[in-house]
Amino acid sequence: MPKAYIATAICLAVSSMMFSSCGQSAKETKVNLNSEAKQGKIDLLCQDEGVVINGVRWATRNVDKPKTFAASSDDAGMLYQWNRRIGWSATDPMINSNDGTAWDTTKITGTTWDKSNDPSPVGWRVPTLEEIKSLLDTEKVTNEWTTHNDVSGRKFTDKTSGKSIFLPAAGYRDHNYGTFVSGMLESGFFGRKAGLGGFYWSSTQFDSNNTYAYYLSLDSNSAYWDNACSKSYGYSVRSVAD
Repeated sequence: MPKAYIATAICLAVSSMMFSSCGQSAKETKVNLNSEAKQGKIDLLCQDEGVVINGVRWATRNVDKPKTFAASSDDAGMLYQWNRRIGWSATDPMINSNDGTAWDTTKITGTTWDKSNDPSPVGWRVPTLEEIKSLLDTEKVTNEWTTHNDVSGRKFTDKTSGKSIFLPAAGYRDHNYGTFVSGMLESGFFGRKAGLGGFYWSSTQFDSNNTYAYYLSLDSNSAYWDNACSKSYGYSVRSVAD
């Protein structure tokens, strides 16, 4: 695709001009992606063709500001507290998608990630724990630590189709103060810095006390699901087709 078309599409997304297609479903996006791209009308920040991995269509990019995707697969996008629609920067200084700078320490409510709070673009949503487990099914999916455009992360590949997605190791924001963890802690627990660890929310709650939720954790050694973190942490979101 000519670079001029890409630049035009991104400008359209930012300025919300008439060619925006954020209202399309994931299925419509898949059908119309190529034809719209040729016309230079595609809103790259709102659409994603997605890749089917073990029966689930995953977006190829992280969620950035609410209802938009990051510009590329190696872009960290923004970080989100569980069941909240406000994104937080994956670099310092800390700022959120509403231009605020004060970390939200109020109690998080809800027993699942409500649709009204889902930051995913139209036609996409935060994955369930079962969908994350399907990504980790080693009988049908391989995953490996790799580097893409100088960004570290893990690549997940469907064994049947050979198609893959890349999840960048974007780090996280601490649940107490929103501190971005950019250095190694002596304990090594939750001390992985950006580029050495990534955390991706599921929409599935872990306990009845509304305290913890399941998520995908990845680093240079492995990828696995866990439930040991407060919903107040700021983690990445990689959407699946709704």
